[in-house]
Amino acid sequence: MSHKHKVILEKIFAHPIATNLDWKKLSHALEHYGAKIELSKNNHAKVKLNDTEISLHLPHHGHEISDKSEVTRLRHFLEQVGLTPDKL
Repeated sequence: MSHKHKVILEKIFAHPIATNLDWKKLSHALEHYGAKIELSKNNHAKVKLNDTEISLHLPHHGHEISDKSEVTRLRHFLEQVGLTPDKL
């Protein structure tokens, strides 16, 4: 396991909620753990892991996901599929 991928997951589960998740680093970490990511033309990403899906709104400008509700949704998705920092 790569330390940098675990750091990204820890940032998702950090309190207070992180508002500066780099999309490229996040997508590489999710793919490292087995997720399949499909990008759409309307600036969304469909992430599928363990037969569970989530659709995330991607940042228009810059590279960071800064919406707390998106990070919270991602956190709940990762908990549902069993991908949390304490289980790695």
